[in-house]
Amino acid sequence: MERILVLGGSGFVGTHVCEKLVRKECHVTVPTRHEANARNLLIYPFLDVLEFDVHDEAALTRAVAGHDAVVNLIAILHGNQATFDKVHVVLPQKLARACIAGGVKKLVHISALGANALQPQSAPSMYLRSKGQGEAVLIQAAMGAGAGVGAQAGFDLTILRPSVIFGAEDKFLNLFASLQKVFPIMPLAGAHARFQPVWVEDVATAVVRSLERVGTATAHAPRIIEACGPDVFTLKELVQLSARLSGIREGRGRPVLALPDWLGRLQAMLMELAPGQPLMSRDNLASMQRDNVASDTLPGLQSLGITPSALKPIARDYLTQDRPDHGLLGIRQHSHH
Repeated sequence: MERILVLGGSGFVGTHVCEKLVRKECHVTVPTRHEANARNLLIYPFLDVLEFDVHDEAALTRAVAGHDAVVNLIAILHGNQATFDKVHVVLPQKLARACIAGGVKKLVHISALGANALQPQSAPSMYLRSKGQGEAVLIQAAMGAGAGVGAQAGFDLTILRPSVIFGAEDKFLNLFASLQKVFPIMPLAGAHARFQPVWVEDVATAVVRSLERVGTATAHAPRIIEACGPDVFTLKELVQLSARLSGIREGRGRPVLALPDWLGRLQAMLMELAPGQPLMSRDNLASMQRDNVASDTLPGLQSLGITPSALKPIARDYLTQDRPDHGLLGIRQHSHH
């Protein structure tokens, strides 16, 4: 039975990854700072939750030892330079060292579309620059650079770069839909930014397929895969679609007001000052200067035998669940008309 350590296993993508691995009868270990955060995973057989801080390198090295493969899903969307570096650069450094020390043969790392391992500093935001630096760290380690000589140096590395990820528990389309239930108009920064949304199930399948890549005597060259859906939308189109599918104002949604750049930056700055996680930060806006769509210079999900799923039918299914005309009740209502 393969033993797989999944960092970030209790999160949105992680939950789907863990479910697929357990179905394949892999033994899965999920680290978490507080066991309560991973309550949703405790129902699975072959799954252990370990309480420790993944940033503690000694604890991480102990946890990695004895596993055949590691999946790293840990990422943040908001923060300052120091927190982005801690999560996206320093953690991959610690993880690479732990994998080499523990003789782990495979690592699958979730990065982001728009990250660039060759020129991390060319990216427009702290988020994307740190993502690119994290990739570079892992690629060097995977190829045995600085790991000393010998069979244990290096490991098989797959980097997945998803566009924005959608799914029933997403904080993306659901957020836009819920905001439009409250606000009469939607002032929107970055309205014309383009995305190629990818279904969470397709991303989770890509992780599992990447782990199945058969290792040969020598480690493969690291590979980078762009995980994107079949359709491109602007942010404004996604906001309008979320309203239409969730039936706000009989599916008409709210008027979307595209903000000019300066006003968008002001809005993002004010959102950063609000308590809790901001809905939008200036760094998010900077990321959106670069279209979040496939470059077509790298392999996509098809290279893993996955046909990417379209957003509309799936989003319609989960965004309509709160509607009074959804399900059996809806069928009954329609039959009376």
